[in-house]
Amino acid sequence: MSDFKGRHFRGEVILWAVRWYCRYGISYRDLETMLAERGVNVDHSTIYRWVRRYAPETEKRLRWYWKRPGFSRSWRVDETYIKVKGKWAYLYRAVDRDGDTIDFYLSPTRNAKAAQRFLGKAVNGLKDWEKPETINTDKAPTYGIAIGELKKDGKMLDTVTHRQVKYLNNVIEADHGKLRQLIKPVRAFKTLKTAYATIKGFEVMRALKKGQARPWQQEQGVVGEVRLIERQFGVYTF
Repeated sequence: MSDFKGRHFRGEVILWAVRWYCRYGISYRDLETMLAERGVNVDHSTIYRWVRRYAPETEKRLRWYWKRPGFSRSWRVDETYIKVKGKWAYLYRAVDRDGDTIDFYLSPTRNAKAAQRFLGKAVNGLKDWEKPETINTDKAPTYGIAIGELKKDGKMLDTVTHRQVKYLNNVIEADHGKLRQLIKPVRAFKTLKTAYATIKGFEVMRALKKGQARPWQQEQGVVGEVRLIERQFGVYTF
């Protein structure tokens, strides 16, 4: 069954909109105008529903490609802030020392439990030889507690080193900034569910832009990214 059955637009059009929104940091109204220039007349509220539906599905289907074995085992972990319905939510993120995205997790709270859930998600499914040897964080005590609990549960290697060296996290701070440029046109999310769905789209497009799925692209550059996404949905435009 087609993933786009019952929609009034073809799958490739819907994927255009979702990709463009999640990659380029534009508003829904601007995207409405851009699509109109290509003869696609669709309301911005419809594009919003497309993103909410297909952005997390894109991240899910491409996770095997972008979250591949081969990351550096030196991780940089930090959180940034997202406004949801007038309140702050916390986007936990991890990159390796080269800046490649490892994982992310949106939480309404900022505490040891949230840090533990995030790190547990990040290592879930990894072989021991893929798990981090070092994790660098800020001075927040929550990370040390979380790492200790994961070690006790056998989910984190006993040999992992927890470092708190500020300058080593410059790479993830810079990556936060690029992600915030995508989030800025949103202004504010109405629900945590919508925020997480949209951020999944932002994160997967950031990972693709970094070249994390390049080995599985049949063409290089952005065209290769487009074709990889289309293949996951059974859409072929060539």
